[in-house]
Amino acid sequence: MSDYFDVEEVVKSYDSGITKRILSYLKPYKKLVIITLIALGISTVGELFVPIIQQRVIDDAVLARFLALRMDRASTVPLSDATRFELERLKNLPRSASIESYLFVPQNQKLHLPGNVESELKDSGIVEPDAWYVFTEIPDSTRAIMGKNPDLFIESGNYAAIRKDDLNRFSTPDIATVRHGDISFITRWVMALIGILILTFLFTFVQTWNSTLIAQQVMKDLRLALFKKTASQSTAFLSRHPVGRIVTRLTSDVETINEFFTSVLIAFLKDFSIMTGALITLFILSSELALVTILTLPPVLLITMLSRTRARDAFRRQRTASSRVNAYLAERLSGVQVVQLFRGEKKSGREFGVRNKELLDANLGEMYVFATFRPVVEWLSIVTTAVVIAVGGMMVLNLTLSLGTTIAFVNLVAMFYNPVMDIAEKYTLLQSAMAGGERIFAILDTEEQIPDAGTRKIDGFTRGHIDFKDVHFSYKTGEEILKGLTFTVNPGEMAAVVGSTGAGKTTITNVLARLWDIDSGTISLDGVPIQEIELPELRRAVLPVLQDVFLFSGSVADNIRLGLDLSDEQVEAAAKAVYAHDFIMALPEQYHTKLSEGATNISSGQRQLISFARVIAHNPAVVILDEATSSIDTETERLIQLGMQKVLAGRTSIVIAHRLSTIRHSDRILVLSGGKVAEEGTHEALIQKNGIYANLYRLQFGGIKE
Repeated sequence: MSDYFDVEEVVKSYDSGITKRILSYLKPYKKLVIITLIALGISTVGELFVPIIQQRVIDDAVLARFLALRMDRASTVPLSDATRFELERLKNLPRSASIESYLFVPQNQKLHLPGNVESELKDSGIVEPDAWYVFTEIPDSTRAIMGKNPDLFIESGNYAAIRKDDLNRFSTPDIATVRHGDISFITRWVMALIGILILTFLFTFVQTWNSTLIAQQVMKDLRLALFKKTASQSTAFLSRHPVGRIVTRLTSDVETINEFFTSVLIAFLKDFSIMTGALITLFILSSELALVTILTLPPVLLITMLSRTRARDAFRRQRTASSRVNAYLAERLSGVQVVQLFRGEKKSGREFGVRNKELLDANLGEMYVFATFRPVVEWLSIVTTAVVIAVGGMMVLNLTLSLGTTIAFVNLVAMFYNPVMDIAEKYTLLQSAMAGGERIFAILDTEEQIPDAGTRKIDGFTRGHIDFKDVHFSYKTGEEILKGLTFTVNPGEMAAVVGSTGAGKTTITNVLARLWDIDSGTISLDGVPIQEIELPELRRAVLPVLQDVFLFSGSVADNIRLGLDLSDEQVEAAAKAVYAHDFIMALPEQYHTKLSEGATNISSGQRQLISFARVIAHNPAVVILDEATSSIDTETERLIQLGMQKVLAGRTSIVIAHRLSTIRHSDRILVLSGGKVAEEGTHEALIQKNGIYANLYRLQFGGIKE
């Protein structure tokens, strides 16, 4: 029984059609979307710049290692064409310097000597084993140090050089003096790094703010569209969908769309851009080491695909189990008094325990997937990092890669793997958004409104002539309620409709106000078929007081106005007409008294009186009272009878009631049986006829007494 409320299978993992429809709601916010994407791109580039700056600072300033080539030997030993070509290339590299017989080349990522060239240069003695430090700025303080150690420095023009080992034996102040250019270089790049981080922070804020703003706007549009769609649907649609399910669509399912934009879409774009940018940066820094890194990725992709499948299955089980628990709770708590009266607490506890255990198992299954996936991916990340360090270290020793580049690779690998884990963990949110979107669009695509193709307007005051001709109607196919119903109600006439339960009394209200459309036959108002009258016009002219009185939370006056622009005097006049004014004035705040949900802070009879006042305030041409006095005590009923006699004078009214005492003075009584009018006439005439009506009257009053 509880499964009726909201247990639906979650079948969507990813659906491009649903994604396109969700994204179509971005059209009104194109400018915000463009700003968000620009901010996303800038913040991503800013993050990718960080390891590049690290590499530049380490290679060009922190280490500042220069490879020393003995060019005097290069001119005397035989070398291959490839090696001589590389020597010419090295001369033209930025920061390369020729001092005396040496060519000093910075050992950064641009050095990159092929293995055979490096071996030939080392074997021929052209490459010195010692690392050198080369500098171009030689202020007086540095020249003073050079003057004290003339045998350690070599100089040519604006360039000077010293072996790193010799420099490291100087005192710390002297080292700082010699390397003041590197310190300035580091300071500039650190300031640049801080600026980039601030810029990244600002654009990340813009991206986050705008994506959240867009999500909220889309949620607003979706909720409005869903509410309008639901409010305009036919009663048939609403009778098949519990209120709880529709409210879930308007709240929880719409919230999944918010998560789609804030936690899924933007996060996925960010993650994919970081991953793509990291790979591109790897190839820019070193294509050889980048290829080695990529060779370690297939296991990651395989694990991610397996995890996604397991996560999808776990998510489906969790959503289904959660729905069962919520549905069971909603039903049992709403009927807790019945459970207690029939001593069903233990049985309900056992049933809830079974569903609760299913939810626990489903949650644990979902946790197991992620508890397994993250450590595995982190282990693969460590393996990739180890490969990068091992291969990169060998390349550094072989002069084909710089140490700064290797460190940058380690950081870029970490930047690549973090999005991998993030994408996998957000896959559940993607599934939730797909399921929520599927449910939302299922309602938006449902077309079950009462068709409003009418073109006729009701000009002036409606006379209220009602004519049913051979009307057939069924709520369900094959289960006909009205079977050729035919009757007429003249303008200003008060017609009562009676009959046993299921005879079709309330159905007359539904079809006359077009809450449901008839299967065949004709219903006319003032000679015009009601299908030809504009629906708002018809419902302005025909106003039922339904069997279950519903008052909204709010003031008494607002419930009487219900959308009309009425003055306080007009509201009071409507209340006085049905003798509701006295009890309203006795309320704490009189007409401004706030009614609680379901108006439980006033009696059922008082709720009936307010509903009558609401009808009078709207001044319809035709009033239908459906069991309108079924919950009213004798004194209240007497007051209503007096008020209705005044208000309904000259106005067509149909009164549907089981309490025959309320309709004795009707102009005409229609007795329904089997979906047709079985008897018709005044109270006295029907009593004399001694038919169905007389039997009903006799059952209620124990005999017929005139």
